[in-house]
Amino acid sequence: MPETNREWVITQYSGIDGLQLREYTPKNAGPGEVRLKVEAFALNWGDMDLMQGRYSFNFSELPARVGCEAVGIVDQIGEGVTGIAIGERHCTLPYFYDMNGASGDTVIRDPRYLTKAPDGMDAVEAGSIWMQFMTAYYPIAELAKAGPGVNILVTAATSTAGRAALEIGSMLGATMIGTSRYDHNRDYLMEGGASHVYIGNGEGLAETVREATGGVGVHAVFDSVGAGMIAHYSQALAKDAQIFFYGTLDEKLPELPMMYLYQANATFKPYSLFNYIEDAAWKKKGLDFVYGALASGKIRPTVDRVFPMEQFREAWEYLRAPRHNHGKVMIRV
Repeated sequence: MPETNREWVITQYSGIDGLQLREYTPKNAGPGEVRLKVEAFALNWGDMDLMQGRYSFNFSELPARVGCEAVGIVDQIGEGVTGIAIGERHCTLPYFYDMNGASGDTVIRDPRYLTKAPDGMDAVEAGSIWMQFMTAYYPIAELAKAGPGVNILVTAATSTAGRAALEIGSMLGATMIGTSRYDHNRDYLMEGGASHVYIGNGEGLAETVREATGGVGVHAVFDSVGAGMIAHYSQALAKDAQIFFYGTLDEKLPELPMMYLYQANATFKPYSLFNYIEDAAWKKKGLDFVYGALASGKIRPTVDRVFPMEQFREAWEYLRAPRHNHGKVMIRV
């Protein structure tokens, strides 16, 4: 009898309502492929956008399995694959997976999009780190050149990528400013590396930024909000500032405040981690940084809550609700 497993798929672009748990028969790893027996997978906001049909990519067809971030044990290796052994624990790296999402008992990946789980972590911790820290690494460390004298604004900074940006930027010596809508998040952001915290929906943000930077303004912005913040912080951009736009939490694309961008000679850059993961040299830089920072204890995984496989829908409801706790929401398979 063929082995039967379970997977979560979406049947229509309607968010949580389109999710369905079903049985499937696992495929074998083909040439140049590796199969993992999944131990855990993560929830990410990009997956929610994809489930709602408003991501930068769509699935080739429906039903389709969701999820780009998982960890598991290698149980099959296809012809031609080297450097990976049966029984090793590996994590998937974020990229557009199309019909090959991670929300099942097994997942098949091209080994270019796998990396060995860091030593000393359990499966849930190992599966929680790559999207958040790799997403933040490139714009903060490589593109904005975070360091002393560099001022960086992070919107929605309690998100996992936002918190990672604060940690990486402060670790490198930059002045980090985080935003949140709720005052109860202030201590969390300060503990994560924020030098200054703004609470609110944008009103008065420019004044806060100018005061925090001695009138210089911010040299970079790591923005996942969308239309709701850019009109406010654009009034406090430093010369040659860069805006890294990577999400629309308010579900609205921004209208660019061109006058302020002209005045600051600023660059608006739509940013996707996938472009850096797909480039071998850039990918290596990010992996080396994250492995090194984890080993030295300068960054660490933060998991808020773990749900069982059957409660994928409930996990999404929890993630979408206002929370006093923060960190990754994970599914244990």
